[in-house]
Amino acid sequence: MTAKATKKQSSAKKKNTTSEQKTVHNFNLEDELVKNFGFSGFKENQEQIIESLLSGRDTFVIMPTGGGKSLCYQLPGLVLDGVTIIVSPLIALMKNQVDLVRGYNSNDEVAHFLNSTLSKKEIREVHDDLITGKTKLLYVAPETLTKQENLSFFSDLNISFFAVDEAHCISEWGHDFRPEYRRLREMMDQINEKIPVIALTATATPKVQSDIVKNLGLRDPVIYISSFNRPNLYYEIMPKIKKGQTDESIVRFIKSMQKRAELFIHSTEKQPKNWPIY
Repeated sequence: MTAKATKKQSSAKKKNTTSEQKTVHNFNLEDELVKNFGFSGFKENQEQIIESLLSGRDTFVIMPTGGGKSLCYQLPGLVLDGVTIIVSPLIALMKNQVDLVRGYNSNDEVAHFLNSTLSKKEIREVHDDLITGKTKLLYVAPETLTKQENLSFFSDLNISFFAVDEAHCISEWGHDFRPEYRRLREMMDQINEKIPVIALTATATPKVQSDIVKNLGLRDPVIYISSFNRPNLYYEIMPKIKKGQTDESIVRFIKSMQKRAELFIHSTEKQPKNWPIY
């Protein structure tokens, strides 16, 4: 089953890579990567994803947590003219991402978020930075886009592209369904229907993938599905024995590992579910 899944993912990556065209732009992506984030190289298909977005294509990215999804919209957002609007479902996640970008940049105005935690004064300051072009990345909650005054304000900005993070929230079949996500296409069209969109998620079943493409109205999107195999991780499944013995064996195993970190996933079901692999 794992072999089939890996083969399917490899075919998907090959199909996308051969169909895309190299974008012509007046900057070197690797130089910009070093300049803006200090990284010496891209992970897996990050560069191809960014090239797809720079070419104006709608792009759909399925990449595991820790695979570098954020960079796929942060770097093009920093190098393109205008501001990138990133839709994010969690206030804590927005703050974390803004702090991260600011940590690599000398100007705090380069990234902002707009959500219910800001005072009117703080909102005015964010608006001023957007109008003057100081802000390149703006994180917003989906609820922020439901307000007509925000839609009108954003319509007057030079927007490079929209990024929809945690895109599985748009699907009723997803595990974190958010009704506001279902209105994103409508709201993006009110701002500027011609702007490209990149949707990103760490996990999505085929049904959820289809739902994301349909409800976001992605136009002939380039789809990238990264491998979820982690070569630096070792997996082993052991049969569960009596509770007391299980607890003792876990403690004994942890002690034997000393400083190495391990992850335990414990199931209380007598019959394991047939979980699909993506």
